[in-house]
Amino acid sequence: QVMLVETGGGLVQAGGSLRLSCAASVSIRTFWKMAWYRQAPGKQRELVAAITNGGSTDYTNSVKGRFTISRDNAKNTVDLQMNSLKPEDAAVYYCHAQNDYWGQGTQVTVSS
Repeated sequence: QVMLVETGGGLVQAGGSLRLSCAASVSIRTFWKMAWYRQAPGKQRELVAAITNGGSTDYTNSVKGRFTISRDNAKNTVDLQMNSLKPEDAAVYYCHAQNDYWGQGTQVTVSS
């Protein structure tokens, strides 16, 4: 059974930072690609950032230069460092592993 548990969400002022972490119950080496998605109220879930086992990363345009995704295969974690947060970054953030495994989500709220 694959379980993904996100932590690190919370309330932050615009311009602030948060670091989200996703801990997996299995070795993440199993998954070529790990990713973070987000879903704001009334909007579709969107890909925020992804990282492969080889270290290649991809970001949605709106977070480029502000967010950094990383993975630690030894610790089975995938992190998302979020800097210069904007109110439009507010959403529930979900960890995703290849083969369609999802975490329960963590809420990020950004006050203006």
